[in-house]
Amino acid sequence: MTLMRSGFFGLLIVATGPLYGADLSARDRDSLLRAVDAHAAQAGRAALEIWNWAEVGYQEERSSALLQEELADAGFSVQTAVAGMPTSFIATAGAGEPVIAILAEFDALPGISQAAVAERQLVEGKNAAHACGHNLFGAGSASAAIVLKDWLAARGVSGTIRLYGTPAEEGGAGKAYMVRAGLFDDVDVALHWHAGDRNDASQNGSNSNKSGKFRFHGISSHAAGAPDKGRSALDGVEAMNIMANMMREHMPTEARMHYVITRGGAAPNVVPDFAEAFYYVRHPDPRMVQQLWERLTKIAEGAALGTGTTWEVEIIHGAYPLLANHTLGRVMQANLERVGGVRYDADEAAFAQRIFATLDSPRRALGSEQVVQPYAPEQHFGSTDVGDVSWTVPTVGLNTATWVPGTSSHSWQAAAAAGMSIGMKGMNNASKALALTAARLYLDPALIAAARKEFLAARGADFVYRPMVGDRAPPLDYRK
Repeated sequence: MTLMRSGFFGLLIVATGPLYGADLSARDRDSLLRAVDAHAAQAGRAALEIWNWAEVGYQEERSSALLQEELADAGFSVQTAVAGMPTSFIATAGAGEPVIAILAEFDALPGISQAAVAERQLVEGKNAAHACGHNLFGAGSASAAIVLKDWLAARGVSGTIRLYGTPAEEGGAGKAYMVRAGLFDDVDVALHWHAGDRNDASQNGSNSNKSGKFRFHGISSHAAGAPDKGRSALDGVEAMNIMANMMREHMPTEARMHYVITRGGAAPNVVPDFAEAFYYVRHPDPRMVQQLWERLTKIAEGAALGTGTTWEVEIIHGAYPLLANHTLGRVMQANLERVGGVRYDADEAAFAQRIFATLDSPRRALGSEQVVQPYAPEQHFGSTDVGDVSWTVPTVGLNTATWVPGTSSHSWQAAAAAGMSIGMKGMNNASKALALTAARLYLDPALIAAARKEFLAARGADFVYRPMVGDRAPPLDYRK
């Protein structure tokens, strides 16, 4: 049984269909799984280095360089600083068709700090952490790519393997700039994975999103001695926020909007002449995101008019929703089931139990083994720039249990587990599922053709990719 999504936000339609072609031989599967295990220690060291550096979007110099060096040492040719992003790269090995891409992320989240321990513990001097597990994502994807490169050569199989080093997923939309630059145009299938609290290859939906920094400019004056001479930029931001919160009542149920005030003034007795709010708008349909964004800009205009200030907005990023491909998803699910779940040893079980006790109403019980979940696609409300890739080329992903069940992403609990062996075990399982799925694709052109057919039907005959980021250059300083 295959599930297909119609249009940007259509209903899931159930259809029947076979798993195309022959599966991998037991010999190939065993060879690939052993190779990933042999590479696990090196991947783990890379993941911990990246975890310790915790570099935020477009500033991942050491993290990107480490992965590039590892891939170059393994025999890949590496093209650096692609699509105008200094920390991006494409590592290529093999030759001919099909061309299979594996995505790798490595940016950390700002505003959170956590040691690799089972209680809340800040790391002095560090204000970023891998609370979304991208240290594991990057290292695990590189491991799978290296194993596949060696397997292709040993088996004499035609095909190209590419590892895309994609910076600034967290609000910087690095992949959107790569898609816009045409760097996926000759790719047959793209694979990705993500850290998570469960082992699951369901091809879930996500939200499209768009973000921007709204900047208000006013007139400084003494807040007590000459308040009539001042026009507060902070008043503009606050007026915008009030009206935006009124707008929430009149948005579609699936929509999300959130903001922070990034600049609000320096001293209470000085009327601030500059203030800034950073907004996100999300919805499963990018067309609705655009409509909501237009309403939000009208609010900013009204806030400036009412407070005697001026305003401008810098678009920071935008992303399409994930376009699910269930032909590929069912193959990834079968391979994840072959790999199996994550089993804790005694120390990991004790760590997990302490983390579990800090969670608010976790959705599943904690056991010594985190099993593979059944294939059951659903709509999720987060966003990812993998979405732009998925509207350009058939794309498939999975999650593995790198965190304790019930852990939310962007939390200290996620950062803690991503820096110790629970995270490494989940990463190793992801590398195995990626390697098995990619190898199957290299040997099964009928599977690639079927995935392409589903992709074209789901995308629609009239689809034209128009990046949500528009024609702006990558916002290399958005985290500074």
